Order: sequence, then structure tokens, then C-alpha cells
Amino acid sequence: MLRTALRNVLAHKARMTMTVLAVCLGVAFITGSLVFADSTTAAFRASMSRDYADIDVSVTPTSRPGAEEAEQYAALDDVLVRKLSAVAGVASVRPAADGSVTLAAKDGTPMRATSMMGRFGVAYVPGPDGKDGRHPLTAGRAPRDSGEVALDRGTAAAGGYVLGDTVTLAKDGPVLRMRLVGLVSTDDSRVNAGGTLAVFDRGTAQRLFAAPGHYNRIDLTATAGTGQPLLSQRVTAVLPADRAEATTGAAQAAQQAVFVNSKIHSYERLPVLFAVVSLFIGTLLIVNTFTMLVARRSREIALLRAVGATRRQVLLSVLAEAALVGLAASALGFAAGLGVAAVLPDVLGTSGDLLPGGPLVISPAAVLAPLVVGVGVTVSAAWLPSRRAARIAPVEAMRTAEQAPSAVASRVRAAAGLVLVAAGVGLLFSLGGADSATDENLRTAMSGAGLLVLGLVLAAPLLAGPVVRFLGRFTTRFGVAGDLARENTLRDPRRTAATAATLLLSTALVTGLAVIDQSTSRALHAQAAAGLSADYVISARDTTTAVAAADVRRVADVPGVRTASAVADSTISAGGRVQTISGVDLETVDDVMELHFVSGSAETLRPGHIAVSQSFARDQHVTTGERIRAAIGPGSGDRDESYTVVGVYRDNPTAQDAIGYRTDVQERGFLHDSVQRVLVRTTGGAVSTELEKRLRAAVSDSPLLKVHNRAELVEEQAGVAGDLMTMVFGLLAIGVLISGLGMVNTLAMSVSERTREIGVLRAIGMDRSGVRRMICLEAVCVAAFGTLLGLLGGLFGAWKVSGLANGAIPQYSFSLPWGTLACVVLLSLCAGAAAAALPARRAAALGPLRAVTDS
Repeated sequence: MLRTALRNVLAHKARMTMTVLAVCLGVAFITGSLVFADSTTAAFRASMSRDYADIDVSVTPTSRPGAEEAEQYAALDDVLVRKLSAVAGVASVRPAADGSVTLAAKDGTPMRATSMMGRFGVAYVPGPDGKDGRHPLTAGRAPRDSGEVALDRGTAAAGGYVLGDTVTLAKDGPVLRMRLVGLVSTDDSRVNAGGTLAVFDRGTAQRLFAAPGHYNRIDLTATAGTGQPLLSQRVTAVLPADRAEATTGAAQAAQQAVFVNSKIHSYERLPVLFAVVSLFIGTLLIVNTFTMLVARRSREIALLRAVGATRRQVLLSVLAEAALVGLAASALGFAAGLGVAAVLPDVLGTSGDLLPGGPLVISPAAVLAPLVVGVGVTVSAAWLPSRRAARIAPVEAMRTAEQAPSAVASRVRAAAGLVLVAAGVGLLFSLGGADSATDENLRTAMSGAGLLVLGLVLAAPLLAGPVVRFLGRFTTRFGVAGDLARENTLRDPRRTAATAATLLLSTALVTGLAVIDQSTSRALHAQAAAGLSADYVISARDTTTAVAAADVRRVADVPGVRTASAVADSTISAGGRVQTISGVDLETVDDVMELHFVSGSAETLRPGHIAVSQSFARDQHVTTGERIRAAIGPGSGDRDESYTVVGVYRDNPTAQDAIGYRTDVQERGFLHDSVQRVLVRTTGGAVSTELEKRLRAAVSDSPLLKVHNRAELVEEQAGVAGDLMTMVFGLLAIGVLISGLGMVNTLAMSVSERTREIGVLRAIGMDRSGVRRMICLEAVCVAAFGTLLGLLGGLFGAWKVSGLANGAIPQYSFSLPWGTLACVVLLSLCAGAAAAALPARRAAALGPLRAVTDS
């Protein structure tokens, strides 16, 4: 029986190839994600081992909220450095003054400004030999004063800088311009993974990142035989109490490892999702393929039963075939997965967030998992067809080449499908009153959508008749070939449904995601524009940076500017929640913001008073005229003060969750007495490239600041859904590819079964083009059937979950992406036509005499 199974696989190489490719896709993504994760993690850890190779203990200041920088870093000075050098077991001491600094490229474009991490500034600290071992010079010399800087080679190349150029940079406020005097190299994994590195002389770095004459970290290396825990204890004994603390290098590496693991897991999600979709859709193809093979080989199986094969042997024979197919698919998928792993760093990394390079790491799990998954999925999918094969009785099978499906089984399947459809529809309708995306509502939505699609797959044979007859109105326009195509499609509704199921699933998934993406994008466009009447917005990139007061005055003096309204952004903590607050000027706010008050107004806004959005008022249970305990700025608890609510306005992102008096917010913000936005109203609403250049020049071309006109701001805010569309079309491509393989399989078997029928058609006058047209129209009918059901399921699901999105984005409304839907339909129909090419060619090549005499 094992030899029989092997011969069967070899005898149906073409048909099995389609199944192998379907499983191969899913296995490739699994292998790729596992090898990618192992390789990238190994590269990160290798880099970290270099980062912490010469650090056994680090001394840092104890966190003291609210302390000035001079007080915060007071303990870490040259006196402490000399004291630590005398500690037993210390081989070397290296003080450091480092922090975050944002660079602008030579053309003025901010470098990595959109990332919260990866913008490093450090001090050049020479050792006894006069060189800094962590930042060895590769060209030029080390910076000597506040007007000079060195960059690592990668940063200089990315920014287009050469020695002698003027580098524009900023820490958290004024723009600094320094001459590039040197290039360095570094083993810091964060820099080599796309970060930027600027190296300053010691005094400049201390002023920027700590305090004059002080450091923010002191690294120590232990002598041979001195362990990190022991050295840490000795160092702690000499540190000023409650002003500095010691941390081992191993502890720092462990903290970095947690970050690396979380980052790798976030990158793994997309390939794993593609793998799940590929395998799920591929499973349907495997079931369909083996079902048709069993039906096609009924006589052969009956003969085996007649000569003594037991039901168990027949069942194991079919499962052995599936296992052989699974092994082949796993081997090919593993090889393809290595290619996927090799290109994933370039696909998932960005210019500002590169992933470290390194050799591919193939762990035992990366080898075993694809094998288990590939074989397991294939054998599991072949289980039902194998049981059907085992039930074939010798006499019954010898009488017919194919058994009609059991009427009872068909009715049970149809009933189960209708029940699941009803359950899915019921769950989705239960969300009619939902207005927020809570975990419970999301689970209900996902369960309802899943049951709906699964029900459509099971009920598809029942729906095939009426739907294909409806589609037949279009195929009849192609004459006799169209009529025959419709009847052939209706001949076996179960096979038609099984072939169309892959397209149904992929189309439903893609349609639902595309509608949600379109609706979300439109809502984000509307939301970004809500409440904004300014023509330009100059903004800091977060609440820890600021627009300098001098820059605000210069912006107001730019020709063509009518109003320049400064806004201080911070947080407000109330009732255990942290939300955002905008500090505004009453004299100018009405000219740059559109505030629609449902009660009260901003006219009486003054220190100790705030206006709040409807969402804030609902969450905190406050109304106009009431008082609320809240804290503006970082921290809460004992910093709470009493604020009077002077008005409640409709939600809008420009005003944020609350509005306060600007001086109130500035005094308590993350940066004392600073503003984070300047809303600019121009004369006559003018927007031009020249005006934008003048505005950028007014803020000194600071890499910390963004200058956007209204249209650019809307586009930036609405661009967050771009990744979803990438995923949508990736899933669509996978679904269409696997569906095409399934249709090739089905049509090829159909042609084999209908050899005599095709011969008769040729004998009575149908030409080869008519045969090709008939086979092609059959494929298009099947594709249209699956696409139509998928569209209906996806659209209904997206429509019913729109209420959840509306709770998160008030401007959300159900919107159809007509272009994307047309693309989905066209691609599906083209896939059907393309899948029919080879079977149609084979059918047309059959000669009439050979066809009617062929057994």
C-alpha cells in the first residue's frame, strides 16, 4: 500500500504540484518569520555584547522628579570619578555625558526626527592614550570646543556631510550650528541599526546633557577575577546616599534584551499573519484536491478492496500520499523561507529604523516547525477524503467511476452553513448599539465575522445553483459555449463551492479590511481638519521639545502672516486618567481654531480655569461651572489643583482634550515656560512654497520642528492607515494565487473526467476555440461565484463593525472604496481566466476520435 501511495503521487505530479505550492507558501512565511526572528535577535545580541563588553558596572544619578539638572547630576563629577578609580577591583573608569540630539541633513531634512529613539549625542572622552576607544576616529580629528562636532560615518553619509561642512542640530530648543571636524566609527547596535550619532567635546556634552562639570553616567570595568555583583557592592558603598546608584552591565544588557525581544515580536506579526492566511486557504485547496482524487480513483480503490485491501489500508494509503505531499511542500517551503528571511530586514526596516545585519541563524525550531506544520496541515486536510475513500464498497465502486455525494450529508452541510450564517449575522447585529471598541465588542465582531464567512463556505453548495444561474445570464451571450459552461458549473455544486471557497475567504477578508481602511482614512482626514482654521502649523515633535520664544516672534513678523498664535501642549491628569491639554491665548485663539461650544465659552478663560471637550466631560462626569481636581504636566497626586470648567466644546484634535490659559500650562509643562505649536493664519489664506521657506527660516530650520500647511497636516494625520492597505493587497495576492492553483487543479480534473464528452462536442462541430471558451467561462463563473459571496460577506461585516470605529473616531462613517473593490473583482476574474489557460488548451487539443474512444 505504501508503494501504491508513492506511485499515485508520482502519477499525479501536475495535480499534486498545485497542492504543494499552496502549502509551500504558508510554510515559507513560517520558516521566514522564525529564521528572521532568530537571525535578527542574534545580530542584536551580538551588537549588545559589544556595547556592554567593557562595562561591568554603571553609576547613574538617582531619579529625583522636579530637580534641576545641576542638582540632578551634582554627585557625578570628577571628584567621584577619582574616588571610583580607587575602589578595589576597578580596572578603568570612563565618565560619560550623553543624551538625545536631532540632526538635520545637509539639505535641511530632519534625520530620524519621527522616531522617539536613535538620536544620540555623546562626549568624546579620551583615555590615557589620548583616544576614545568607543568612538575611534576614522577621519579628521576630535572636536575641541562648542563650535565643533564629529559624526559617525553612517550618519555623515546619510546626511550628505563631508569634513568642513556646517552641521545643523538641536537638543530641545535653540538650533545649533557646528563645523564637522571628524568622523568616527562605533559598535553601538542602536546607531548601526539606523540611529544617528553626534560626538561633542566633553564640556559641550556636559552642558547639553547633564550640567557643566558633571556627567550623567560613569562606566567601570572590573579587573580580572572581580565579578560584577561584587564590584557593584563595593561601588555602592562609596556612592553618595540617595544621589547615585550602581547597575551591573549584565542588568543593563538584560533590559536591552527585553526591548529587542519586543521589537522582534512586533516585526514577526506580519509574516505570521500571511502564513496563517496561506495555510488556512491552502487547507481548503488540499481538501478539494484529495476529494476529487478519491472520486476520480474510485475504480482503482474498489479494485484494491476487491483484492484484499482493508478500509484501514486504504485510509492509510491516502494519508501516506498526503504525508508525501506535505514533506515535499515543507522542504520547498523551508528553502523558500530562507529567502523570505533574507529579504525581511529590508522589507520591514525603514531608512530611520534599520535592522542589524548578520548571518542567517537556523535553529532546530525553524527546521521542525515547518515540517510539522506542512505535514500536519496536509494530512489533517486529507483526513475526511481518506475516510470517504475507505468507505467505498468494491461492488458499488466497480459500477461507477464516481459516487454522487450523499443527499443526507449535503443537507446536513447546508443546514450547518445556514445556522452559522445566522449566528454570525446575529452577533454582528448585536453590535448595533455599540459605540466603542472594547475588548468584548472586538471579540464579538471577530467571532461574528468568522462565523459568517465559515457559514458561507459550508452553505456555498446550496447557494451555487441560484448564483450560477444568475451569472449564466452573462455567459449565455457567448452562445453554446456559454450555456455549456453554466451547466458544467452547475453539474457538481459541491465541487464548484469547494473551488470557489478559497476566493470567497480571501475576498471577504480583503473586502472587509479595504472598507475599514477607506472609512478610517476618510475619517482621519476629517478629524485632522476639524477645529483648525490656521493655514500653517509649526509644531514640535513631542511635548519634551519646544518652539523658542524668539522663533514665535520671528514667525509673527514674516511677511504674509496675519496671526501667529502660540500654543503650549502638555498633559492633564484627572480621575486616574492622563489626557492632553492645550494652553492658548484668548486674543488669537478664535482666529486659528474652530471651537464649537455646547455649553459655556472660552471668553472667561483665565488662570485656574479650563474648557474641556465633550469626551473629557463625559469621562470625568463634569459640566460647565463645576470644579475638578487635576494636575497639569508630568506627575499627579499631591500636585492636583482645583480648576473651574468654563465650557464644554465638541471634540477636535486641534484643541485636544482640554484648553487652559497658556501661562498656566507653560508653568506646569514638561519644559518650563515653553510652547509646542504655533498656529499661523496668513493674509488671504495664502499658501505657497516661498512662504513656507520663510516660515522655516523664521524657526532657524530647526530639525525639531515641523512646518505643515493645512493639506500636508491632514495628509500626515490620515497616512497612518497606509500599512493596512499594504497588508490588504498582500493578503489579496496570496488568496488569488492559491485560488488560482485550486482552479487549475479542478479544471484539469474536470477535463480528464469529461474527455469523451469533449470528444463528442468536437465530433458534432464545436471547434477548438469553442472548447477553450467553454472551459474559460467555467473558471470565470466559479471565480465570480466565490468573489460575489466574499464581497457580500466582507461588506456586511465591515458595515456592522463601523459603530466600533465610530466610537474611537467620531468622524468615522461607512465608505466604499470603489476602486479597490473593482480591483478585487477584476483580479479575481482574471485569476479564473488565467487558471483555465492550461486545462482549456489541453481540452482543445483532444482529437474527436481519440477522445470518444479514450477510457
